Amino acid sequence: MNEIELKFQVPAARREALRRWVAGGANPPARRQRLQAAYFDTPERDLARAGLALRLRREGPRWVQTLKGAGADGMTRLEHNVALGDRGAALPALEAARHAGHPAGERLLALLATLPTDALACLFRTDIWRLKRPLRTRRGVVELAFDEGYLIADGAAGGPQRLPVCELEIELLSGAPQAVLEVAQRHALRLGLWLDQRTKAQRGDMLARAEAMAPPVGARPVQLQRGSTPAQGLHAVLLACLQQILPNASQLADGLFVPEHLHQLRVGLRRLRSALALFKGLDAAADDETLAELSAALFRSLGAARDGDVQRDSPWSAELAAALRAHWPEAAPALASSAPAESPALLLRGRSGQMLLLTLMSRIAELAAEAELEAKAKLKPVLRRRLQRWSEVLRADAKRFAALDEPQRHRLRKRIKRLRYALEFSAGLFEPGELKRWSRGLAAAQQALGELNDLALALRQDGRDGGGEARHFFALGWLQARHDQRLRELAPLMRKLAKQG
Repeated sequence: MNEIELKFQVPAARREALRRWVAGGANPPARRQRLQAAYFDTPERDLARAGLALRLRREGPRWVQTLKGAGADGMTRLEHNVALGDRGAALPALEAARHAGHPAGERLLALLATLPTDALACLFRTDIWRLKRPLRTRRGVVELAFDEGYLIADGAAGGPQRLPVCELEIELLSGAPQAVLEVAQRHALRLGLWLDQRTKAQRGDMLARAEAMAPPVGARPVQLQRGSTPAQGLHAVLLACLQQILPNASQLADGLFVPEHLHQLRVGLRRLRSALALFKGLDAAADDETLAELSAALFRSLGAARDGDVQRDSPWSAELAAALRAHWPEAAPALASSAPAESPALLLRGRSGQMLLLTLMSRIAELAAEAELEAKAKLKPVLRRRLQRWSEVLRADAKRFAALDEPQRHRLRKRIKRLRYALEFSAGLFEPGELKRWSRGLAAAQQALGELNDLALALRQDGRDGGGEARHFFALGWLQARHDQRLRELAPLMRKLAKQG
């Protein structure tokens, strides 16, 4: 019923090495097979929006109808296959009723009941040559599948549009999900592959819609249940973090992205670090420093690229450019830029970026399998004490805000973010009034401190990288004045924040 697999993109330079590894030895032998599929949806993409993918696929001489339903953990999906009697080259008739009785099938039939008859149409096709073999590990048996071929969709100009496919799938045949993750960590990273959990259905749909990339994915709410144990709570929170991190990381690694993909990935990493701090000491999965160190390192590495986006897109950046044009209309310089940041795509494809994703998925799989004891401590009272302590610490900083230097103000902003994310994670455990007591004033303070931090960054960059021209000194003076103004405006916000909670 469930398909558990990971997908990796294969760089051109690594294809031959991967092909040799998948081919392996003579026992068991690898098999090569041609797979030709047609994917169906409505013109409005009703199935895709519901997390469903429906296809007819010719596997060698036979046809198979398959329905897949999206899973939450990035590697598990509902799957139902129906072998058909057709063995010819012609596309057989599609019948949604073949999936009746299956959980994903019931979702599909309920959806189709709300749509016009014959609403489904073939939107794109695939033509793939697959090289595959089983691989036995200490945790189970997986199947390695190296796919090469094309996604094909009818283009607006009349001719078919083709997108190359070159990817490795590692699918669990038997045993524990950790078998897939261990093979990925040991072999996929050694071969220089990068995780991309966008399915062929998702990528084919983008091709059919002539869209170059998937949209950025923001944070999703977490609903912790009262009476949850620490392991159950941590599993829910880490899963929500993964659902934000993984799709944005996949798009960034692809090399085609917009600044919002980078922003949302960094928000996801910050939320992940907040979750690990919130649950530290409550479950072994949160106490493992590997995940915390990997997420912190990637967050910092992506910071230079994100800072450049902030400098360009901040409202005060446009105001400064206008002020410069008023005095030097012939050549108004942009803000001084820092040294070129390492490409986000290379960071995400690199070993540390890939290890972060696989380690996070591994922790989630471990938590899902963890046996719960009745005597284990309940989550709510422990988190209440921790949230109260965090609130007291940041409000003490707010009380002495006038004496804080720039690094300390930046630390206060990070503490505010951490508490806001922790309150969001814990919302299902507490009464609204209790959460309101902790959260008063946090949003306004975070926003004001964020702009102050961006202005301080611009001052450092202009002071270090600018020339000695009058325009440069004008920009420095303008930035310093705006910085000092924002600092004065923060004083009443901090006094208010210090009194609450």
